[in-house]
Amino acid sequence: MAKRILTADDSTSIRAMVRFSLENEGFEVAEARDGAEALDCLEFDGADMLITDLDMPKLNGFDLVRKVRAMPQYRHLPILILTTESNDDFKARAKAAGATGWITKPFRPDQLSKMVKLLLAA
Repeated sequence: MAKRILTADDSTSIRAMVRFSLENEGFEVAEARDGAEALDCLEFDGADMLITDLDMPKLNGFDLVRKVRAMPQYRHLPILILTTESNDDFKARAKAAGATGWITKPFRPDQLSKMVKLLLAA
């Protein structure tokens, strides 16, 4: 059975790029337009991994990661941050919130695939 990846990003084009990159690798991809929608998706449909942007409406990536980590069933869920931010302060805040990986946009499909496989194997 294919691993289910949930991607949360307010950019339609980024969600489409993530979907294309990961479906070509055999993953099932679900999409959320913001952090609040991502929480709903996790609650009702589950996921084996979360890929999230930081800057989103309704619920930003930092708060999303904290809320996911507070859910007992997702305490160990791999969470990859996919963002335009490369500032060390943002990385430290994301790690403190519970993120397990970081990729800066724009990304290469092979780079994303490699990181997803690495985090899912951990």
